[in-house]
Amino acid sequence: MTLISANLELGLCGPKGQLMEERLIRRLMTSLKCDSCGQHYEVYNIEILGHREDLWFLRVLCSACHTQCLVAAVVRKDKMPVTVTDLTEAELNKFGDAGMIEIDEVLDMCTFLKDFDGDFSRLFGQE
Repeated sequence: MTLISANLELGLCGPKGQLMEERLIRRLMTSLKCDSCGQHYEVYNIEILGHREDLWFLRVLCSACHTQCLVAAVVRKDKMPVTVTDLTEAELNKFGDAGMIEIDEVLDMCTFLKDFDGDFSRLFGQE
């Protein structure tokens, strides 16, 4: 069994609120990786079995290695959110102060990738 602790601000009540909470829980789970193979879970392979207050029970299936897990997730309401990431602390420090990617940078990359043939050796001058 995997135990996940996360803080989400979930303030909706009633049937629509329940669906929104479930959607948020599934989204949270897609940010995590399978312990067996490292593949991210797919939203369609996450089944919410039920919950009681802050404790949610889910069944997740890895689409890559087909490992099935039972997950107990503690989701606290109205608290500061915790960042869920697969970056190391060094990577977080390195990229934490980086600015936002500008639209021109995205467009430049799209233009580059449109004509890129996949030859990284030539790209980096290691022929």
